[in-house]
This record gives sequence, structure tokens and C-alpha cells, in this order.
Amino acid sequence: MIRLPHLRPVIFLLGVTALAMIFPLVYALALGDLITARAFCLPLGAALLAALPAAFITRKRPVRFGYKDGFLLVFLAWVLCCLLGAFPYYLSGRGISFCDAVFESSCGFTTTGATAIGDIEALPRPLLLWRSLTHWFGGIGIVVLTVAFLPLFGVGAFQLVKAELTGPEKERVTPKITHTAKILWFFYLGLTAALFLFYIIGGMGWFDALCHALPVIATGGISTKNAGISFYNSAFIDGVSTVFMLLAALNFNLYYRLSRLKFREVYKNSEGRAYFLIFIIAAVLISAALVPHYGSAGRALRYGSYQAASVLSTSGSVIADYEAWPVLAQAVLFALMFVGGCSGSTAGGIKVIRHVVLWKQLGNEFMGILYPQGIFGVRLNRKVGRKDVVYGAAGFVCIYVVTVFITALVSAALGVDAFSSFCTALAMTGNIGIGFGAAGPASGYGAFPAALKYFYSFIMIAGRLELWTVLILFVPEFWRK
Repeated sequence: MIRLPHLRPVIFLLGVTALAMIFPLVYALALGDLITARAFCLPLGAALLAALPAAFITRKRPVRFGYKDGFLLVFLAWVLCCLLGAFPYYLSGRGISFCDAVFESSCGFTTTGATAIGDIEALPRPLLLWRSLTHWFGGIGIVVLTVAFLPLFGVGAFQLVKAELTGPEKERVTPKITHTAKILWFFYLGLTAALFLFYIIGGMGWFDALCHALPVIATGGISTKNAGISFYNSAFIDGVSTVFMLLAALNFNLYYRLSRLKFREVYKNSEGRAYFLIFIIAAVLISAALVPHYGSAGRALRYGSYQAASVLSTSGSVIADYEAWPVLAQAVLFALMFVGGCSGSTAGGIKVIRHVVLWKQLGNEFMGILYPQGIFGVRLNRKVGRKDVVYGAAGFVCIYVVTVFITALVSAALGVDAFSSFCTALAMTGNIGIGFGAAGPASGYGAFPAALKYFYSFIMIAGRLELWTVLILFVPEFWRK
């Protein structure tokens, strides 16, 4: 049973989320926008009033977590943070319903590049800043952020991180998990600062540069403009965005190895090599298909590589109406929706490493037919991997496909056409946000039924936490002692 001391990390996470509202609150006050300032004051004050006494009461009670506690607390933390993050939208006086506010907040913290708001540019700037901040904090995970500080509260944090980190293997960069979290955030901040400077050089104002850099590094793909990044019509900005979307979806452990000058380990990394190979093949195919469409190889490469990086990294950013592109280009983008970024990154989706594992196992099955007495293993990073990694990858792909089909069936039952139901299911489960049909680049989620938006919010959280963490809660054995 979860007792009050066990809830200390959740309380702390809510406090961190609430404190993040200080930035848009101060900005609203600086602009003299008292209505928007009030929209942040109320949830900020309520969260701190609830968090501070509870943290004070439990501060001297040491707590150790089991696997079950970690799963439940992580899910609870994400749900409560998404609910808390919804109130600034709802209280902003912009006519945003609570359902749309929850959906928007869930899109933010799960880094899903979707929105239920029709006119983004009509939102006040502090609310746009909050929208970008939710993506940024959700990118690497609020849990991993606070893990670096949880020892101050006497909390063992590795079970929480294992429940939140993405990928089939949860790898510590350093022996101490708190040190690992700090290192990951160092690179996360560094990438954000670098992209911010590049956007400034590209001609963006400081506010737009910040509000675009934050979600891009989080593979969120939102914008302060209705037209998205295409508003700037800049090849430089498009190219920089393409590069950083790819970097953000790369395993952050590789950045640590680069910083330690372990170039051979980075080069031998099976997932990283496959990731860039998939991108190059997809970008070449899409660009080749777009040459007749745009009449220029340069423009075709610019748009093709950007959109390939956007879908592969699960950013969900749109640079053009790709539903008007040739069928081959659309087919490649659709295929990329089944891939996702790298493990240990801010990206969603199935993850490249699982495709690598299953592809290698497929080769082993063929070799087993040719050589029945042979013994074949899956080699990752030029080393023989464990057999349970194959089972884990196959199990995840199975539950991923089942989740997509269930989500599609629920969408269809609530009035969405069959093709759009399947595309939105992929977009929500993989935290991509965009797809085809009703989830296409010219559409939004504002017209979807309220019940479906709540359901999508749940699916986005489940997808962000790699399904197991959430769906295990529905297994009866989980609740048995």
C-alpha cells in the first residue's frame, strides 16, 4: 500500500512542476497581463500549499521503493503533473475547455507534437512559453530531472528512473544514478542553449528562438506560429532544426561517451548506426520523390530531410502539407511512424534498438533453417547480447501493436473514420502527434470528441512511459501481495 512517505517523490515532482510556472508568471507580470498571471498564480499556489506541508511531514522518514512502487508512483506523477499543467490554459480566459486544456498539457509533458487549439498565435506569450516549457521538462522526463535532487529527501531513486527511462535496457552512465541524471541534464541544457543561439543567428527574436528551441530538443515539434517553422521560410532554420531533431532523438549515453573521448564505442553503437542509416535512406527516398514536385533538388532535400527527421524523431513538426506530396514520399513517412528514435533519448515510438534486435533475430531464424545444429546470438555493439533482450523487444512490439489497434478501435467507435483512427492511434501511442487524415498537417485535434481527447491523453502518457509502466497497473497480479 502506498503511504504518505512513499508519495514524497510525487509531491516533490508536483512542486517542481509548479515552480516551473514561475517563469511564465513573472513574464506575464512584466507584460502587465494580469489575467494570464492569475491563471498561473492559482495552480502554483495550490500545488505549493499541498506539497510543502506534505514534504515537511515526511522529510525524516527514509523510504525504499520496490518495483511496484516505482511503476505506480511514476504513472501517478505524470498524471498529476499533466492535470496541474492544464490549469493555466483553462484559467487563461481564452475559451479553452478543461478537456482541451488537459489534452494540451498532456501533449506538452509527453512531448507529443499535437494540439487542440485552433489559433496558436492568439494565445498570450506567457502561455506560449508555458506550452514550450512543458515539452522541455517532459522531454527527458520530470522524474529524471528530480532524481538528481531526491537524495536530499532520503529517497532511493533508481526504481523511479527504471520505470521512466525509455528503451529495452536501462543503463547507468555512472555508478551513481544522481550523477547520471545531472550528466544527462548537462547535455540536455547544452543542446538547448546551442539551438537557441543558432535560431538567433537565423533571424528569430529571442522569444520565438526560446519557444522553438525548448520543444525541438524535447522532440516536441510545436511552434509559436500557426504555420509552424515554415513561417520563417528560412533554409538555414530548417536545416538547423533538422540536425537538432536528429541529435535530440539520439541516445544521450552516446554524448557522455563522446565527452569521454570514447569514439570507438560511439562508432560501434549498433542503434546509432542503424538510426542514421534509416534517416539517410528515408531522406533520400522522400527527396527523390519530391524533385518533380518542387522542381529543385535543393528544395526537395530541404523539405524531405526535415520531414523525415521530424517523424523519425517523433517531433511531429510540419514544414509542408505532405499529404499533397507524391505517394512514395507519403509511404516513407508512414513507415517512419513505426520506427521512433533511439533508446535513452527524448523520443517516443518503438525505438530503433528494438528494430535492430528483431532484425538480427530474423537473420538468426533464417540461419537456423539453413544450419539446424547451429547456435546463433544477437550481436549488439559487436558483442553478443542477452537472449532476454530479444524476448523483451518482441513483447514490446506486440503490446505496442495491440495498443495501437485498441486505440484505433476506440477512435472509430467515437466517430473517427477508419484510416484516420489508425493514424491517430499511431500518432498518440508513439508521441508523434501528426499523421494522415484527421491527424494530418492541415488538421488539429480540436474537433475530436471530448471523451476521445481524454482517452488520447491517457494513451500519450502510456506511450511516453513505454506502455509497460502503465499497462502493468491493469494486471490483477500487480495488486496482490
